[in-house]
Amino acid sequence: MKIKVIKIGGKLIENNDVLASLCDHLASLGEAFVLVHGGGVMGSHLAQKLGIEVKMHEGRRITDAATLEIAVMAYAGLANKRVVAALQARGVNACGLSGCDMAVVKSHRRPVKDIDWGFVGDVDEVNADVLALLLDNGAIPVVSPITFSPAGDLLNTNADSVASAVAKGLAQKYDVELVFTLDKAGVLLDVDDDESLIPTITPSLYAQLKAEEKIHSGMIPKIDNAYQTIEAGVSSVRITSPSNLMGGTVVVK
Repeated sequence: MKIKVIKIGGKLIENNDVLASLCDHLASLGEAFVLVHGGGVMGSHLAQKLGIEVKMHEGRRITDAATLEIAVMAYAGLANKRVVAALQARGVNACGLSGCDMAVVKSHRRPVKDIDWGFVGDVDEVNADVLALLLDNGAIPVVSPITFSPAGDLLNTNADSVASAVAKGLAQKYDVELVFTLDKAGVLLDVDDDESLIPTITPSLYAQLKAEEKIHSGMIPKIDNAYQTIEAGVSSVRITSPSNLMGGTVVVK
């Protein structure tokens, strides 16, 4: 059985028209999928409404106790249920989960080194059996990145990391493609030209494009992560826009 694990950002959930368009695409896929979503933008807006300062370090969120409550409300609550409702309206039998529901994603609190990230989790384990139970019975899991520790702490976890871990776990049971959505059409030779899309990246082409500095900066860790995921058993990783879930760039062995 082929499935996709699709990661979307929180920006797509906040706008009703964008969310509707995305869910139209998802409903037309014609194959099973797991959707993993973020929610950082919604969390920031909720924090602002409640007068809670969002603390950042080098562009990454620090999750103190107050921010954790915001994250749980925004990600596992409003964002998750908006996606589930939109999919249900299109005949997709979506089931909303956070990482702590049925122990779907277990994590540990990130150790303090140079900076204390607070209640931020790094993934340890995915309960693929629970996700498989839902998939095999026609349900579509919609997973928010609120995970939990062995001590029972809720943890705010990077949604890309959750999606990668879910894909790796399910790859032991299914033929899995991991899909990351971006603002761009995929991996581009020229970031300002959507026509410069690279349709397929192989290890040899990746090495060549890095040496030529045609792939650089933030795209390198994304593709490195893609290859780590493929090494763990995932068939391929697709990097594309949310409006073209079958297109974009496919990273393969």
